[in-house]
Amino acid sequence: MGSEEKVTTLFNTTFVRPAKFYLSGFSNIPNIDYFFVFLCFIYIMTVLGNGFLLSVIWLVKTLHTPKYMIVFNMALTDLCGSTALIPKLLDTFLFDRRYIVYEACLSYMFFVSFFGGVQSWTLVTMAYDRFIAICFPLRYHSMVTKKAIGSMLMFVWLLILILMGLLVGFLDRLSFCGSVVVKSFFCDHGPVYRLACNDTTLNIILANVAVSIAAFIPLIFIVLTYVCISIALTRIASGEERLRALKTCTSHLILVAILFLPFVATNVAVWASDIHPNARIINSTLTHTIPALLNPIIYALKTDEVINAVKKLFKRNNINSTVTKW
Repeated sequence: MGSEEKVTTLFNTTFVRPAKFYLSGFSNIPNIDYFFVFLCFIYIMTVLGNGFLLSVIWLVKTLHTPKYMIVFNMALTDLCGSTALIPKLLDTFLFDRRYIVYEACLSYMFFVSFFGGVQSWTLVTMAYDRFIAICFPLRYHSMVTKKAIGSMLMFVWLLILILMGLLVGFLDRLSFCGSVVVKSFFCDHGPVYRLACNDTTLNIILANVAVSIAAFIPLIFIVLTYVCISIALTRIASGEERLRALKTCTSHLILVAILFLPFVATNVAVWASDIHPNARIINSTLTHTIPALLNPIIYALKTDEVINAVKKLFKRNNINSTVTKW
């Protein structure tokens, strides 16, 4: 057995695990360094935007509401998800360090997948907030409470934690006795398990379950929610009230479109026809990184509550500075 492989025997079954995987990623793409610089800019702005939003919500007590609990969770997820993916991606390809240790690869896969799943279900929680606000406005404050939203978000984190833990954990039962070249820009689950040389049926089933729970079921819930919202809006007599209610949903709908449409389009393109691997990889990279950049701008930083909170925060700091000088 070569030095680049680890051999584990369990219940008379031999598992061959490579010491490292090789991320093939962005191969033969001209001027790809400019794309990496762009990703670096995206990451810096994502950290600044989401970090600023988290700070404002944390410091201004008027934003300690159920709605902004969801926004805080979204900003935290965006920040952690981008941090899990982009710095390692840049280190891998910009500095040509494409080999990644087996255990590090599984950790990489877990955190990127985990925060992606939490992001999807946070949008479902936002949809629930809008659904109650429009369909049951008189019961909003009794149904959308800090305790209810906190429980929903805690359940989401626990669900995705267990799901992604199983997804990544069951890779450890596979034997990698052939190629170690992962045809992706990170340790993606699909490209990794396809390298195995033993039965991957259970991994395929888990992959389908994970994609359904982390992506398709949230999208279905959001679509059903907006069907109910649309029906409720038709019953509002005043056109002005209908438009005002619809405006409260616009930001959320944009976030849903930014997150889900590229993902669905890429998968449909892969299933329906041949798509160039480089085109798929670049599109997938942007799908994983752009939403985290745009979410705080679209959903929170332009709202009146956040703008007023920022003004209040700066006003408070100016007063404190003046008092300190005197």
